Amino acid sequence: MKISIKSSDNIKKMRIAGRLAAEVLEMITPFVQPGISTGELDLMCFKYITEEQKAIPANIGYNGFENTICSSINSVICHGIPDNNKILKNGDILNIDVTVIKDGWHGDTSKMFMVGKCQPHNERLVRVTQECLYKAIEIVKPGIYLGDIGNAIQKHAEQNYYSVVEDYCGHGIGDVYHEEPQILHYGQPKTGLQVQEGMCFTIEPMINQGSKFNKVLSDGWTVETKDGRNSAQWEHTLAVTANGVEVLTRRSEENI
Repeated sequence: MKISIKSSDNIKKMRIAGRLAAEVLEMITPFVQPGISTGELDLMCFKYITEEQKAIPANIGYNGFENTICSSINSVICHGIPDNNKILKNGDILNIDVTVIKDGWHGDTSKMFMVGKCQPHNERLVRVTQECLYKAIEIVKPGIYLGDIGNAIQKHAEQNYYSVVEDYCGHGIGDVYHEEPQILHYGQPKTGLQVQEGMCFTIEPMINQGSKFNKVLSDGWTVETKDGRNSAQWEHTLAVTANGVEVLTRRSEENI
């Protein structure tokens, strides 16, 4: 397995791409309201990236995907396709996943949105899933193992009676969108690859209210929970530093 170690100059460029990706989520936040379609949100993100940021939406054309964002509602785990006919309703939970390319480098991030007034069980799922991400980020530094990251997520999810999706994972990232290593969101401590300074990767736990099992719909992209219960996901792009980690896609609302 060949792992790309980024130079300080590479990480400077990734920092720019990461900030732009975060800004897309910050920009779109006020518009995520009951009555808007995911297709409209997608178009707004496309225009913002291409016209305001002068950057490239990485998802368009990626393995045939046609949109700027993935918009995954309620029981959709990931890769939901934006559509003008998919209207957000009061009480929905929505994940928007966006990747921006700037000067050849990628920033990949996602955020959960609670549309209008959500049920407490959905609010709890969204909160605990974000906690899973933060608990994983907290331990990232040179010398830990990828299994430690997965274990931190799995432990917190299962303590809260949720399951971890095992079929989709985080990934190395840089001037390539998806590269080694894979970052599993479950695992055993002290197993797997050892983390080194200069590694850049995403952590993006997908946590389900019910079972971990999923199904891919006939469009070839949309992944849903098999039991129809809801799922949540949060994602950040990270750079491993000499002493810890830098969250390249940190939003201004976050204290991480």
